[in-house]
Amino acid sequence: ELDKTFPSVEAATEFLEKCSTSTFTVSSLQKKPAKKSPATPFTTSTLQQEASRKLGYSVARTMSLAQKLYESGKITYMRTDSVNLSDHAINQAKDQIIASFGGEYANPRKYQTKNKSAQEAHEAIRPTDFAVARTDGDSSEQKLYELIWKRTLASQMADAELERTVVRVAISNAEEVFVGHGELIKFDGFLKVYLEGTDEDEEEQKGILPMLKEGETLGYDNIKAIQRFTRPPARYTEASLVKKLEELGIGRPSTYAPTISTVQKRGYVEKSNLEGSERDIAQVILESGNTKQLSNKERYGADKNKLVPTDIGKVVTDFLVENFEKILDYNFTASVEKQFDEIANGLVDWTKMIDEFYLPFHKNVETTIETSSRASGERVLGEDPETGKPVRARIGRFGPMVQIGDAEDEEKPRFASMIAGQSIDSITLEEALKLFELPRNLGEYKGEEVVIGIGKYGPYIRYNGSFVSIKKANGDDPMTIQLDRAIVLIEEKIEADKNKFINEWDHDNVKVQVLNGRYGPYIKIGKKNHRIPKGTDPKGLTLEDCLAIAEK
Repeated sequence: ELDKTFPSVEAATEFLEKCSTSTFTVSSLQKKPAKKSPATPFTTSTLQQEASRKLGYSVARTMSLAQKLYESGKITYMRTDSVNLSDHAINQAKDQIIASFGGEYANPRKYQTKNKSAQEAHEAIRPTDFAVARTDGDSSEQKLYELIWKRTLASQMADAELERTVVRVAISNAEEVFVGHGELIKFDGFLKVYLEGTDEDEEEQKGILPMLKEGETLGYDNIKAIQRFTRPPARYTEASLVKKLEELGIGRPSTYAPTISTVQKRGYVEKSNLEGSERDIAQVILESGNTKQLSNKERYGADKNKLVPTDIGKVVTDFLVENFEKILDYNFTASVEKQFDEIANGLVDWTKMIDEFYLPFHKNVETTIETSSRASGERVLGEDPETGKPVRARIGRFGPMVQIGDAEDEEKPRFASMIAGQSIDSITLEEALKLFELPRNLGEYKGEEVVIGIGKYGPYIRYNGSFVSIKKANGDDPMTIQLDRAIVLIEEKIEADKNKFINEWDHDNVKVQVLNGRYGPYIKIGKKNHRIPKGTDPKGLTLEDCLAIAEK
C-alpha cells in the first residue's frame, strides 16, 4: 500500500503514469520479534461483548444462559466487574494447560482491574472445574460455557511469539513509497485456545510476505488506485454499547442487560438491518504499462443487527435534554454511581444525598409539567397540491405519522401512518402524499375484496375478515404490491392457520386450544398459555388432559 493518498483521480492517474516507467526496489526490510498477550478473564461486560461478537447472542440472552450455568454449578457468579482469579483457580488452570498442551504453554497470571470504580465483590467469570471442557444442557449453554472455559484457560497461558516484517519499496520516478506488512507466528501460545473478537468491521490484514531482500528489484502485475470515502462512526451493536456504558461509568454489571432491553421494549431503539445506498467509486488501474479509468458501484451505510434510534426515541431524548439537561449528562450518572459507592463505604449519609438530588429534581418535574407543551417532533414537509393545506410529519398516538391540515381547520385533518423504513427526519413530501392513497383495493379473490392498508402494527392485507402482515424484510411494499403477490401471502396465512390449530374445545364459556407455536405445541386456555410436558403427544390430548396440565 502506498504511504500517501491522492486528492483526485487526476493526481492518482499522474502517479500511476510515473509508475509505468519506474523500477521498484526493496529499500528496507525490517523484521522485529513481537508478542501478543491473552485477554483477561471475563467480567460481565466483556462476556456480554464477546458473546455478542462470537455467538451473536443479545446481552439479555447471554445473562439468562449464564444464570443457568451458574445455578447448575458450572461457572462462578456472572455479575462481576473483577478480572481476578483465586489461587485455587489459577493452579487448576495451570494443571489443565500442562496436561493438555505441555509445560511451555503454561504461564500463571494475576490480573489487576483497571476500572477505578470496580467493586470487585466477586471473582472473574470462570468455570468451576477446568477439567470439564464441555458441559451438558442445550447447545446455547454449551457454546457460552465453552467460550468462558477457553477465555479463562487462555488467560493463564503463555504469550504468542510473532515475527513482524515491514518492507518498503522505493519507486525510481516518484518520491512515494509502497509499504507492506507481514506477520508470522513463531509460537502460538494462548492462540492455540482462544483469540479475542473485535467490534471493528475492517482490521488491517497482515499476511505472510514472500521472501525478499534489500536491493531486490520487483515487477508488477497491476497497480490500482481506488477512491475511498471517510467513514462515519459505526452504529452501536449491543456489544459495543455495553463497552461504551462501562467506559462512561453508566450502570453496573447487573444493569447493562436490563438497560439495553428496556430501551428496546419501550420502542426508543430498534435492532435493525439497514440496506444502505449505492455510490460510484472511481478506480484507476495500471496494467501492462497502460492506465485506464473505471467506475464501479459501492454499497455503503449497510448494517446488520445495529441499534437504531426510532422517531419516538429521538423525540423523547430531545424533550429530556431540553428539560432535564443535568440528569441526561453522562457525568451525572457516573457521579451518582460514585456517591452510591461512598454511601456503601460509610463516607456519605444517604438521606443527605437523596435530599440534594430529589428536592430540586421534583421542582424541575413540576415546572416542566406546567410549562412544557406536548413533544411531537413535528416537521413541516410542504403543502398538499390538491388542498393547499400544510403536510406535517410527527409522532402520533400509534407512532410516526403524517398529517394534512390542522386541528383548527373547519374540515378535520387527515392522518396516515408511516411504514417501516420511513422516519420523521427523512420522509419527503412525495412519500408522505403517497401514504394517503391507502387503503387501496387490489381487486377480488374468490369473491372477496383484497385491500391494502396500514394499521397500528404496520401494513397489512385485509381479506375475508382476516389480516395478513406485509413485511418489508420479505421484499414486499404496501405501495407497490400487486394482487398476485397478495394472493400468495393470503394462501400462506390460511395454510399457517390450518397448521396452527391441533384441537379445540369449549369449557365453561372459555376456549381450550392445543396450538402449534413458534417454540412448539402448547395449550391455551382463555388468555393463558401452558407448556405441554416433554414426551406428550399434543394430538392425543383430551380436554381433561389439558385441564389437568393447567392445574399443575
